[in-house]
Amino acid sequence: MRQAAIIGDMDPIPPIVWPRHVSGFDPAAQPTIAVPRLPELSPSSLQLPFIRKAFSQPVSWQVEPVFTNYFDLDTSGHSDITPAAVCIPLLERPDGLRVLFTRRSANLYSHAGQICFPGGRIEPSDADYMQAALRETWEEVGVEPRFIELIGSQPSFLTSTRYTMKPVIGVLRPGYTLTPDHSEVAEIFDVPLTSLLSPALHRLHEIRPEDGLPRHFFSVSWGDYFIWGATAALIRNLYHYLAAAEAAGISE
Repeated sequence: MRQAAIIGDMDPIPPIVWPRHVSGFDPAAQPTIAVPRLPELSPSSLQLPFIRKAFSQPVSWQVEPVFTNYFDLDTSGHSDITPAAVCIPLLERPDGLRVLFTRRSANLYSHAGQICFPGGRIEPSDADYMQAALRETWEEVGVEPRFIELIGSQPSFLTSTRYTMKPVIGVLRPGYTLTPDHSEVAEIFDVPLTSLLSPALHRLHEIRPEDGLPRHFFSVSWGDYFIWGATAALIRNLYHYLAAAEAAGISE
């Protein structure tokens, strides 16, 4: 049985969770509300051997309960919803794994200036969502598909702009280069996985409209970077998956 999301009862295809990125809306200024404190992952669970093993076998787990009704929806018959895919790229560094992000160009129509994973809509020419994620990563940041080892995927997430965003986890192989498409990407940067998946750094924000129910979104801050919305929801889900794998006793 699905858990009830704190944003209240929803239709099978729910409405927008948070506003589109519009002038005058500052997500970082939205008030935060308390959430149950979750345990930190062990250092070994944040290393590549464990992550590979966790995605190589079935794991019993639950998606982020705040957004239960936004993951893996049946969108058949909903022409207003666009299938999309993103890549969560892992980078091996001497001090541990890091995750690659992009900051969207300020001139884009939707989500301008926001931080996100490389990705976009699934085109008719794409064989599946994995190929779409690889193609979009190549187009946006210049990493050729041959330099990405795909190790798993996560449930798709319905975004505020009516995309079902399917995340795939990939590891960048040595030899790749980063060449951003500046028409879409203003910046490429990476964040330590230990920081990204630390529940102590996750914040749940509440938007309080004058009319209607409150709406919610997660954020993760790292330095001057404020990661929020759908991207933060996928981060939160990745934490839950690895925490369940750790609790199940999966070892590298």
